[in-house]
Amino acid sequence: MRIFTDFTFEAAHHLPHSFPDGHVNQRLHGHSFRVRVTLQGRPDPKTGLIADLGAVKAAIKSARHALDHRYLNEIDGLELPTLETIAIWLWRRIAPDLPALAEIGIYRDSCGEGCEYQGEFEPLEKAA
Repeated sequence: MRIFTDFTFEAAHHLPHSFPDGHVNQRLHGHSFRVRVTLQGRPDPKTGLIADLGAVKAAIKSARHALDHRYLNEIDGLELPTLETIAIWLWRRIAPDLPALAEIGIYRDSCGEGCEYQGEFEPLEKAA
């Protein structure tokens, strides 16, 4: 079973090395982003919840604040702020506080584009 919460942020960026010279994405531009944070698990028999979505929103608040109305290229780890690198950056920022984290989806709805990341590039935790 999965639950999710969405948040939005507005930000500017440019992609200096991802496109041929003269491409529009090399210039400074902005987007409205939507992020979906999905958790997976079994509902607790006592509470009926996989997680308290209020606590999930609190856990992602600082990540949203770090991105909203910012120039993404200036954020450590987002020097090349593609959908892919933003999704990985968000995962690494919020996963420690959300053990049931299953997926980060980041979308530019006005462009019909997005990226969904399930943590597949993260190191596996070592067994005790």
